[in-house]
Amino acid sequence: MTGETIVIVGAGPAGTRAAETLVRAGLRPVVIDEAPFSGGQIYRRQPPGFTRPPESLYGFEAGKAKSVHAAFDALSGKVDYRPDTLVWEIRDGKVHTIANGSNARAQLPYDALILATGAMDRVIPFPGWTLPGVYTLGGAQIALKFQGCGIGSKVVFAGSSPLLTLVAYQYAKAGATVAAVIDTAPFAAKLQALPDLARGGATFAKGLYYTAWLKMRGIPMFSGATLVRAEGEQGIARLVWRGAGGDERSTDCDALGFGFGLKSETQLADLVGVPFVFDEGQRQFVPQADPAGRTPVKSVYVCGDGAGIRGADAAELAGERAALALLADRNLPHDRGRAASIDASLARLARFRRGIERAFPFPEAMARAVADETVVCRCEAVTAGEARKWMRELGARELNRLKAFSRVGMGRCQGRVCGTPIAEIVAQECGLGLEQAGRLRGQPPVKPIPLDPGPEE
Repeated sequence: MTGETIVIVGAGPAGTRAAETLVRAGLRPVVIDEAPFSGGQIYRRQPPGFTRPPESLYGFEAGKAKSVHAAFDALSGKVDYRPDTLVWEIRDGKVHTIANGSNARAQLPYDALILATGAMDRVIPFPGWTLPGVYTLGGAQIALKFQGCGIGSKVVFAGSSPLLTLVAYQYAKAGATVAAVIDTAPFAAKLQALPDLARGGATFAKGLYYTAWLKMRGIPMFSGATLVRAEGEQGIARLVWRGAGGDERSTDCDALGFGFGLKSETQLADLVGVPFVFDEGQRQFVPQADPAGRTPVKSVYVCGDGAGIRGADAAELAGERAALALLADRNLPHDRGRAASIDASLARLARFRRGIERAFPFPEAMARAVADETVVCRCEAVTAGEARKWMRELGARELNRLKAFSRVGMGRCQGRVCGTPIAEIVAQECGLGLEQAGRLRGQPPVKPIPLDPGPEE
């Protein structure tokens, strides 16, 4: 093992615990993170000069955030930490990176790779979603946590996921006026999911608390809704939506935070050749891996939300478990009892996750009924109608074929935003199951890089 290079991509909860486990075993991994500081999106740290206490930033999760931050800080000098660095390509056993700011490029050969790439918001386009003042739920939360500012002073939060009530609660606590919380999930779905949700213990209790707190302060909360359109001239001025009974309503606001759960960031796993499987509950393709994070590609492991959405608690466990699997595969000393304990914990959390998926179902009907005039690919300005035209006229019955004809997914986001809704539209238009609609294949660079990035290190 001496002289081998182990690379961890990502320094969120999963990457942190993976690195900690390898260091404990006497190894010195390379940790590459696109963010300037460790913690990931969920435990994003403040920029220099900000001094808000963790309790203000993370609420009930302050203890976990401090633990993850402290764990990574304790690794100083024991890992080769490369923050502010984008992995834009993985090929021929090398990780290709570019440093933000300096644009310095590097190629790093690796002997083993742990991908802890996290997740991002999943969206459904609707008329007006590109107006100024419209943000994803994750974007709204980042503004509050990282910059200490809100996306507006009178905000509507809409969509469906556990993040919906959490972000609304955080904004209300920070002093913003929350005009409404509009959930597309039917209330009955939550009742049916209660047996599995109850297995979430403290996490489930926190969700109940956020909901009760908002209701006690008179913040309007609705279930079973459908988002119709955002209206406004220079920016959003109101959200028009339909109630559970089909009646059309509108709520005035100067900002909207919306989202429909999370989707895994899987482009790097794709580039390294990991096969994918379709997860019916999450309605997405995820990297193929065993419960310990081993993929069919030798010496490549996946963990955290980049391997399938399971939440921050599961990400910490999965990061540690992937590192233990790596040690076992290299016949290095590792704690087998700890590995078994993690497996049991992840199995319990999986049932809770199934409850989340049942309680906050993806609004399939809304996704498949996107109006023809609605822009679905912002980067390339492709509307739903244009995408449907290519399907009808040229038989583009699969995402990558549609991409070739329409440029959907060829822009700056490389299909991260539009991939989910376009897949739903393909499935609806062509009478296919979502799995048959396919997935957009990852292409380098996975994110934009300068055409002339400077010298290579």
